[in-house]
Amino acid sequence: MVSPSACARRLLSFFPFLLVLLDLQYEGVECGINADVDKHLEMGKKLLAAGQLADALSHFHSAIDGDPDNYLAYYRRATAYLAMGKSKAAIPDLSRVIELKPDFTSARLQRGQLLLKQGKLDEAEEDFKKVLNSNPSDQEEKEATAQLAKSDEIQRMRAEGVAAYKQKDYTSGEGFFNIVLETCIWDAEVRELRAECYINQGEPGKAISDLKAASKLKSDNTGAFYKVSRIYYELGDHEMSLSEIRECLKLDPDHKECFSHYKQVKKLNKQIQSAEELIQEGRYEDAVSKYGGVLITEPNVPYYSLLVQERRCHCYSKNQQSTEAIKECTEFLEKETDNVNALKDRAEAYIQEEMYEEAIRDYETAQQHSDNDKQIKEGIEKAQRLMKQSLKRDYYKILGVKRNAKKQEIIKAYRKLAQQWHPDNFQDEEEKKRAEKKFIEIASAKEVLTDPEKRNRFDAGEDPLDPESQQGGGGGHFHRGWNQWQGFNPFSSGGPFNFKFHFN
Repeated sequence: MVSPSACARRLLSFFPFLLVLLDLQYEGVECGINADVDKHLEMGKKLLAAGQLADALSHFHSAIDGDPDNYLAYYRRATAYLAMGKSKAAIPDLSRVIELKPDFTSARLQRGQLLLKQGKLDEAEEDFKKVLNSNPSDQEEKEATAQLAKSDEIQRMRAEGVAAYKQKDYTSGEGFFNIVLETCIWDAEVRELRAECYINQGEPGKAISDLKAASKLKSDNTGAFYKVSRIYYELGDHEMSLSEIRECLKLDPDHKECFSHYKQVKKLNKQIQSAEELIQEGRYEDAVSKYGGVLITEPNVPYYSLLVQERRCHCYSKNQQSTEAIKECTEFLEKETDNVNALKDRAEAYIQEEMYEEAIRDYETAQQHSDNDKQIKEGIEKAQRLMKQSLKRDYYKILGVKRNAKKQEIIKAYRKLAQQWHPDNFQDEEEKKRAEKKFIEIASAKEVLTDPEKRNRFDAGEDPLDPESQQGGGGGHFHRGWNQWQGFNPFSSGGPFNFKFHFN
């Protein structure tokens, strides 16, 4: 059978952060009063040493049920709670140990340390003083003296921090509270005070962790949940804001501030989600309208105004509303100059407006902040190719259609221009020659843009009718003369070079 001292050494090696599990001078006195209790204590001790904390705890529960006045059972259960990180549950057990065995200095020293971590400085100091006034071991005396001195120093730091906070010296207040929380890690009040210092210094994101900790450390802390939700809301994380405010309402469904904020966040969250779903469906005009509703719901928080502007910029660009896109994106980029998404959207709008240099500049700026973005690289290559092409013959410009024009639009534009510039409409020789040249350009543009294969080549930067662009020669349609087109009717099929015009 394992001796009591050997068992204690095993526990110390397994849980170095705990005090000695038991005061050996008392163990022999209590053992053997109740065989079942003694059995549970022994089994629980072995399981605790083996790290099987839940099973150990179960045996300590049984030992206490069998003997509610057994101080050792409470002490061991407190040790199990501490090993599981449940300090709140350990304190009542340690208090019960002290009640049953006032001279058990190990339990009192342990409780004092836990109270110190909770920021209950007066109660902690009382425990440390009682340890010193009893008959402590040398180690216990040394530990209690050190902890008492630490508690006195923390009292002073805490008072300094509160004074600085009241004087609105938030930087100094934060510094004092930092020192306090190095020891009083479970002090909910100090965490909330430090969070307020962060908020007043313009660093609300830092306040979140302190407020979340405070919401767990203090029961029914609706105020902490409300503050966290408000911070997330101001930072633009409306989904997290909604989650936190729901926690507040779980604690108090009638909480006035939480309920009012909940309705606001829920409405805003639904509008943004609906708008994004419309964007995914390609319903850009509807998405723009839905985002307009977001501004009505929340006109005062800057984040949401910027969000609406950035998403409108995206929608206009995707919907080929280049003028609106450039205007919206530019206004947004004046506030967030390095926003990669807005730079890409404006660049695409510039391409639609054939402003290729501006498009390249936006893409290159975006690339500085997102070097591995494949879309940016492709955008630069596209803009450079189109700019080079624009210096040559541009069939879209000849027909006066956009680059995304459908075949029916191209044919309609061709018919109108071909009828307008047919040389037979002109009598003056100079005008007739100019019309002949214009007519040939119009017919060539129609030939390229209504042929999918030729149009794809043109969009890729190659002119399929330019002999210099042909690999292995061929083409040469630009050299056609008007004599080859005489008698041609743009509203009928046929013509020189086997041109076939299908207008359906």
